[in-house]
Amino acid sequence: MELSEVRQQLDGIDSELIQLFVKRMKLIDVVADIKKRDTAKPLYDPVREREILMKVRERAGEEYGNSAHQLFRTILELSRARQAAQLIPATNVAARVAAMCASEKAVFPQEGRIAVSGVEGCHAGVAADRLFPRGDIIFMNGFRAVVQAVQAGLCRFGILPVENSVQGSVRQVYDLLREPDISIVRSVRLLIRHVLLTQPDAKIEDIKTVYTHEQAAGQCSKFLTALGVDVIPCTSTAHAAQRAAAAGDKSVAAIAGESCAKLYNLTVLSDDIQNESNNDTRFLCITKGAQLYAGAERMSLMVNCANSPGALYHMIAKISALGINMCKLESFPIPGTNFSYRFFMDLECNLHQDGILGLLCEMEHSCDSFTLLGNYSELTG
Repeated sequence: MELSEVRQQLDGIDSELIQLFVKRMKLIDVVADIKKRDTAKPLYDPVREREILMKVRERAGEEYGNSAHQLFRTILELSRARQAAQLIPATNVAARVAAMCASEKAVFPQEGRIAVSGVEGCHAGVAADRLFPRGDIIFMNGFRAVVQAVQAGLCRFGILPVENSVQGSVRQVYDLLREPDISIVRSVRLLIRHVLLTQPDAKIEDIKTVYTHEQAAGQCSKFLTALGVDVIPCTSTAHAAQRAAAAGDKSVAAIAGESCAKLYNLTVLSDDIQNESNNDTRFLCITKGAQLYAGAERMSLMVNCANSPGALYHMIAKISALGINMCKLESFPIPGTNFSYRFFMDLECNLHQDGILGLLCEMEHSCDSFTLLGNYSELTG
């Protein structure tokens, strides 16, 4: 048999498969209608799914059983996602989405009281100025203090650095995002440029101690290693500049942003100190309650999958079934457990898209824990 003949037969089989798939999905719509009338019938029937998969494996035989099992698991996932989109059960995430959509605002504010971790001149302050040109910035001591200020209503918004293109994620911030009644309403990505700041009369050979933030130290690790100095961690790079200025000592320097030079009467001794030139940091803007602003195109979720084979794959399959792009997926160990993980994910979608609410409800139903962190837009520069 020639290849062209085989391909012709395959095309014919594919055509039959598509027709049968469409026929099956139409019956799934009928099932969803029945479940709408009879609320006692659950969306997910694990017993029936196991029976289906067992029969599939048996009928496919030993050689093709595993492949047939995977194929039908995907079909069942698609079917369940289709039902979920139509049923929209009364879940926590459904209530949160309803509250967000009901209070959706057309314009993102330009002012307000903004909580920022650090001191004057820190990068988070720059991010706050970018998001809120007329904002009133309140500097806090640490990321937790920022979240607490927002939760208590002391500040309307808070700014938190969440990841860097060189050093990766700020894990402490991811843990804080799970705090009650907090949502992400915007993000901004800034190009970070570190410089070495010293007393005006200092020389490179004078430097014995460098103050900086641990993320900045990692981003300038090659320079620091070559310099051979003691590195003292600070809560922010601006705080590092502040401490170096207060020391009044030629042997003490700081790695911070260039704007801190003028603020703290320091001199830029070296400006080519980063490991990589493409050093971007992403900052999140949080607020209290379930808030949504028009134009949102990025969604952040935190989930705990069941600790079973294929659990993560099948969660991703639900997302893929709707044609949604996942632009971030990262795992974090769950404190107090052995090798159990929580997943943070970013999706490119909007709460108003068809099927999104059903997807979120299905994920909440099938995951050990599930948190919708926010639906928002991201600025760059």
